[in-house]
Amino acid sequence: MAQGNSVSLSSKLGPEERAAAIATLKEKELDILVVGGGIVGTGAALDAVTRGLSVGLLEARDFASGTSSRSSKLVHGGIRYLEQLDFRLVREALIERGLLLQRLAPHLVKPVKFLYPLTHRVWERAYIGAGMLLYDIFSWSGGRPPGVPHHRHLSKSQMLRAMPSLAHDAFTGGLTYYDAQVDDARYVATLARTASFYGAHVASRVRVEGFVKVGERVVGVHAHDLETGEKFDIRAKQVVNATGVWTDETQSMVGERGQFKVRASKGIHLVVPRDRFQSNGGVILRTEKSVLFVIPWGRHWIIGTTDTDWHLDKAHPAATAADIDYVLEHVNKILTVPLTREDVEGVYAGLRPLLAGESEQTSKLSREHLVAHSVPGLVVIAGGKWTTYRVMAKDAIDAAVSALDGRIPQSTTQDIALLGAEGYQAAWNKRAKIARAFGVHTVRIEHLLNRYGVLTDELLALIKERPELQEPLPGADDYIGAEVVYAATHEGALHLEDVLARRTRISIEAWDRGVSAAPVAAKLMADVLGWDDEQVEREVNTYLKRVQAERESQLQPDDESADRVRLEAPDIVATV
Repeated sequence: MAQGNSVSLSSKLGPEERAAAIATLKEKELDILVVGGGIVGTGAALDAVTRGLSVGLLEARDFASGTSSRSSKLVHGGIRYLEQLDFRLVREALIERGLLLQRLAPHLVKPVKFLYPLTHRVWERAYIGAGMLLYDIFSWSGGRPPGVPHHRHLSKSQMLRAMPSLAHDAFTGGLTYYDAQVDDARYVATLARTASFYGAHVASRVRVEGFVKVGERVVGVHAHDLETGEKFDIRAKQVVNATGVWTDETQSMVGERGQFKVRASKGIHLVVPRDRFQSNGGVILRTEKSVLFVIPWGRHWIIGTTDTDWHLDKAHPAATAADIDYVLEHVNKILTVPLTREDVEGVYAGLRPLLAGESEQTSKLSREHLVAHSVPGLVVIAGGKWTTYRVMAKDAIDAAVSALDGRIPQSTTQDIALLGAEGYQAAWNKRAKIARAFGVHTVRIEHLLNRYGVLTDELLALIKERPELQEPLPGADDYIGAEVVYAATHEGALHLEDVLARRTRISIEAWDRGVSAAPVAAKLMADVLGWDDEQVEREVNTYLKRVQAERESQLQPDDESADRVRLEAPDIVATV
């Protein structure tokens, strides 16, 4: 496929590609420079580059290291937004859900079934049923089937069959409906690679420290490569600020307060083993403040979330003991055998970037997004939700190109499948044959196909060359050595934490949160990235301190003390 990346025609996003991207960014004036490598920033880079524009994408840390890796892992219309009568947002999100499931990323986005227990006999079934009927109708409005089954009403005995662990006195009946789920961090890394494949110059660990201005106009940024220590300027006709919860801070660098404020709302999730209770689907529960999801996640359940204001460190939001107890208390209301702190394998906290409005309650703040040309040359995009990232990205690039000369094509991302998607279904149908050919268990091939799609071939080629790479990582049987190597060579992972927390989800899925996998993974990365023994030791120690600080922060009673303890762990510092 012809595309604008002069480095190679491959889909790699490794150290060489990063170095080549930075070399180009220093020399060339871009049409569009996107700041922020979360779901919206990577989506904006793909949108711009597939319109034929020259594009750069900078991320200060790792792709998806903020909000975009710490979501509920759901691609959904937002059942609760129906209650707020936000029909437009629900309809838009459901159309996007269908696109992601069926066309853009069928290898990464999968249908997931939910049970909705009812606690009142007549009015609640009618009320919730009407909402779910609307949900089904909206999901057809994109002109194609929704990709998931419709909702169904269940009697009390049908609910018990579906979820034997449901406490008998906790419900009178129920409904079942479908949404979709995704490994959010893996999706963002794949999106960044896809943008790079089409010609965007993509670099993580490059921090924007100010804007280059001519008069009032923004014409570029002051950049700092955190891997080498080098500082340089990048010129661009339009800069897009897609920094999520950091929007206000980024805007302040240009001397603008911005046209709207973004407030951070903390949501925490617990990860528990799948065998702690029996259910053939996820569960959605109403709480006094919001909704609580119990989501199937491989060999685990993800349970969340909370919704509280956060004014402390935005890079490392911390879950408190009170947060964890709140989630356990609410899920235990419906379980025959209650969960305890000992059942919790992993905990993670993330921040939603909400548009600050009149409401004091963060759960009432808008999940709509806004785009503004706050100063000439600078577009800011804020708000929104994970599911509608593609629409947000399109709107941001529409605003940016409105200020460029010439006729710029419309967005085409509704037809641009992510890397690994094309041919996925055929590969899935051949999975047993592939397993036999490589002497690998079929379950392992299924795991790889659902993470890499047809790019699984590249991992199998690694295994063929180095058979030891098919060994599982200690304490994390779901993942093999080849995935660590591939993350460093193809997926832009520069540090151990990038692999254990985001390219894989070992940091939240393993009982020891990746402590035993860390030395093995670091050694595998060292061979690819050229680390010496000292750097291997530094990477492992930095990761272990992160785990320890997170564990201790989760014992603290309040946000302030949890934040203080979490910040005792050092941030990643490259050798300069």
